[in-house]
Amino acid sequence: MKMRKLAVDGGSRAVPEGLAVSWPIIRDEDKQSVLRVLERGTLWGPYAPEVSALEAEWADYVGVRHCLALNSGTAALHCAIAAAGVGPGDEVITPAFSFLASATAIVHNNAIPVFADIDPRTYNISTDSVEEQITPLTKAIVAVDIHGLPADWDELHGIAERHGLILIEDSCQAHGSTYKGRKAGTLAPMATFSLNSTKNLVGGEGGLFVTDSDEYLAKANMTRMFGEHVSPARGRSYKAYTLGWHYRSQELPAALARSQLKLLDSSNQTSVRNGKYLTEQLGKIDGITPPFVPDDRTTNYHKYRVRLDPGQLGLEVEQSLFRDQVLTALRAEGVSVALWQTFPLPGNPLFTQASGYGLGCPFSCPHYKGSVQYDPAQYPETALLCDSSIIVGAESYPLYCQPMELMEHYAEAFRKVFGQLESVLQINPEIQEQTEGHAELV
Repeated sequence: MKMRKLAVDGGSRAVPEGLAVSWPIIRDEDKQSVLRVLERGTLWGPYAPEVSALEAEWADYVGVRHCLALNSGTAALHCAIAAAGVGPGDEVITPAFSFLASATAIVHNNAIPVFADIDPRTYNISTDSVEEQITPLTKAIVAVDIHGLPADWDELHGIAERHGLILIEDSCQAHGSTYKGRKAGTLAPMATFSLNSTKNLVGGEGGLFVTDSDEYLAKANMTRMFGEHVSPARGRSYKAYTLGWHYRSQELPAALARSQLKLLDSSNQTSVRNGKYLTEQLGKIDGITPPFVPDDRTTNYHKYRVRLDPGQLGLEVEQSLFRDQVLTALRAEGVSVALWQTFPLPGNPLFTQASGYGLGCPFSCPHYKGSVQYDPAQYPETALLCDSSIIVGAESYPLYCQPMELMEHYAEAFRKVFGQLESVLQINPEIQEQTEGHAELV
């Protein structure tokens, strides 16, 4: 039976309009939660009622003793870096494939990010690559639970113990995911989360720092505040003992996040259902590799990334061109697809030009006795992933809230596109426009 003409060539769409559900979903309960803050009139304060309640509820959900609410996941990660005692002259290892903040939070405390390549199956930091990057200057490892899938934490703990390093869990995409029965956020001495509206726990913007350590909590709180020793039980001395960055959260986003927390498990269940269905269906199509989830962990499919392999199909075409051709064809069919991170993090001019804060700091800091070169070519697995993969379910239409009917149409669209690759290969997308127009913002 002849397949329908591709939509990019003037045929009808495989995905009917109006099925995709926009994220975040704001309910009447969410609006009432925010209105309650306005009616109360307390809009700020590190220990205001909504902020304090969010901290307690998130600590209970994750299973940790302490939580601090902040104004972003980046701020939370910086607080963890500071609490670890990382500073001038130190190196911190982090993956070459992540959001930029995983690396810049290290620079925020005048330390040097050193990048490790990724595992080609899970896309998480490669423990072998971590071992290769360790030097006498290495102070900590920031491992990321990328796309909601926890990293190889047992192996990472072994590395940290052998070399005397501090582990930090960047779980900004992994709310509710688990590793060997433990929730993300409990897998390292400190962990961080984001409340950005693309996440499955929405606060608009915001972040959460969690730990079981009283010492790490106190140090992180000094960074969150103004460098002072502050707690609900004591007044302010106005004495700063370290640099503070005023990273505090506010009552309105805290109230929204508290309300949205009630939806988190349900949203994750929907996302897992959708992700498993897509994996089953897309895994049957030659040239597509769905995401891999090891048996000892769960993912929330914060981003559902598929690899596209023209070589497997016997096609001689550049990886990134094929990626963009398929992306263009799928978008025309009505599939929500996007790019997220299109090159290894060390390829950012911030690093390749060693610009930092200006005048080369912290890379030229006299306290730094090492030498680091940022060359994207040193991270082949990361580069290949960026060139050969796309995200299904762009930032406004993630898997958290989509009906199964939409997933069925998505699978149909993939089959339609990959059944007519001769036509797909004739697509000549404007690469720069493609990257800028369809890359996710966060």
